[in-house]
Order: sequence, then structure tokens, then C-alpha cells
Amino acid sequence: MAQKKIDNSAYEALKLAIKNKQLGKLYVFHGEERYLLENALLQIRKLLVDGDFADFNYKKFTGSGITVDALAAACDMLPVFAERTFLEVNDFDIFKANDEAKQKLIALISDLPDYVCLIFVYDVVEYAPDGRQKLAALFKSTANIVEFNVQEQSQLIKWIKKHFLEIGKKIDTPTAEYLAFITGGLMTSLNLEINKVGSSTNEETITREHIDAVVTPVLDAVIYELTDYIVSGDFNNAAHVLQDLLSMREVPHKLMYSIAMKLRQLMAARLCIESGLGEKKLMELCAIRFDFQARNLLTSARKATLDECRRAVIYSTQAAYRMNSGSDPEDQLIELLIRLAENRRSMRPC
Repeated sequence: MAQKKIDNSAYEALKLAIKNKQLGKLYVFHGEERYLLENALLQIRKLLVDGDFADFNYKKFTGSGITVDALAAACDMLPVFAERTFLEVNDFDIFKANDEAKQKLIALISDLPDYVCLIFVYDVVEYAPDGRQKLAALFKSTANIVEFNVQEQSQLIKWIKKHFLEIGKKIDTPTAEYLAFITGGLMTSLNLEINKVGSSTNEETITREHIDAVVTPVLDAVIYELTDYIVSGDFNNAAHVLQDLLSMREVPHKLMYSIAMKLRQLMAARLCIESGLGEKKLMELCAIRFDFQARNLLTSARKATLDECRRAVIYSTQAAYRMNSGSDPEDQLIELLIRLAENRRSMRPC
């Protein structure tokens, strides 16, 4: 699957509006990168309502008990010794409200006072507008809808390096990539882990050993370790990691999906080699986020022929079919490892 281009234009426009102190009246904040979202809310609070009368000019609504009448009443309150009031509304599923509430909300949004900055924030509840509703069309045409995306690799690595420098540490690009990967690449968790790693050593330069000593990898990183062992032909370690994951009650179907996906990526890497294509093209074709993942795939693919890569994909597809047809899931995973190991023994260097 090709890598989806991330559109950060709305986020960049928001940063500019905050910088120029020209915030609009209506926003929707949603997206996976909560660190950036919370930071934006903090900056907006400081800009609009920081000071002695913050309690009068800032109102926060949370949960299923939110009513449009309460929002309307808050919108009608004039700011006290300030230019704006800031209303933060968290996890209000407006598109599942009853018809009366929707009509009231349409009337409210259509006539927001200029002194109001109203922000709908989505976290537990997904922002999922129903395009058939008049309310969804109104939000699309009126609101500044900002999605806080997981950051692209280059921006994330710069951010990691900057935060290590702030605590007097240095980290090189490959090590920063590794930290981002095993933590899931979200800034909230990364911020905690950077402080943990930094405080765990007196050395100035951070290494993978420092990270491995104190950082617990997210589950997806452990699964990646399993699939990485498989494509590199290290089936002894692959078997150990698989047993650990199964003992942790990880869903076998998820493990099978991850293995099958990695084997398809291995075949894509072999095709890139056959066609004279490089690392960047492989990342684009397979939606790979970090450079080192693509490099590892290409290294493994150079040790395999295209036919052998195809057989590995076929074996994983057959195992997944048997698993979905009622065969014992754990048995299918173990059998697949054995078949892949036998396939690897027949491989010849390219």
C-alpha cells in the first residue's frame, strides 16, 4: 500500500493564526498526535484568557452530559476585561445528537459572536461527520477543522534531537529513529521516554543501549522484532519472540497479519532490487515510516531470490486461510515458521 501523504495545511494555518493573534471563531481539533493538540490548546488559553479573569472567560465542557443550551448560554456571556471568551468542548458527539439539539446547534454555530472562540475537541469520541447531515455541511463550510497527525519522520527526528539538547544530551539520527519506533512515534510518550532516558545516564551521548535499558517497547515494536527475525532468517530468535507474544495472550490473527504483511514487504523489496529502485521507492510502495526499516528489508531481500520471496508470501496466505477456516491459530503460526525456515534453507545468495 502506498504511503499516504500527510496534509498538515490546517495545522500550519492554526500555528500562524496563534502567532499573529488572529484566531477564528470556530474550530474542530482531532487526530492521533495528542501532544500537538494539547500544546495548541495551551497556547490558545494563554493567548485568549490568561490573567486574573481566566475563570470568567474560559469554560470547559466534557462528556455526554453536554447540552447545546449550556453552550449557548456560555456563548452569550460577554468577556470580562478581555477581548475574547474561550469555550472548549470535549468529546461531544454532535452528529449523534437528537434532531432538536442539532437544530439548536445549527442556530448557535450560524450566529457565533465575534468575541467567542469555540473549539470542539475529539479524543475518546471520534470526529466522524455524516456528510448527509446539514450540521456536517455547516461545520465543513464554517469551522477550521484541524487534524493533529503523527509527524513525518524528518520532523519527528528533529523534535527528538531538540528535546534531548534541552536536557543536555545528544542523540544521532539512527538512534533517534530507533527510539521513535519502539515507543510508537507519538510525541506524548516520546516526551516521557526522552526524560527517562536522559535522567538514567550521566553520559552526554545517548545510545541504543541507554534506550534499551529503560524503555519498554510498544507491542507493535515487539511484533516488528518477530517479523524482522523471520525475514532475516533468524528462526531461533523468531520462535522465542513468538512464544513470548503468545504467552502474553497476543491475538494470533494479529501476529499472522503482521507476518504476512512483512513478507509482502520483503517481496516488494526484492522487486525494487530487480528493477533498480531504491530505499525511498520501497518506503513509498509499502507505507514504511522509518528509513532503517527499509534498509533492513533491502538487506534481507538481497539474500533471497524473487521466487523464494513469492513462496514465503504464498505460505503465509495459506496459513492465514487455514487459521480463518477454523484451524488452531497457534499451530498455524508455528507451522508457518517451520515452512518459512525450510524455504530459507533452500535459498541461494543472489
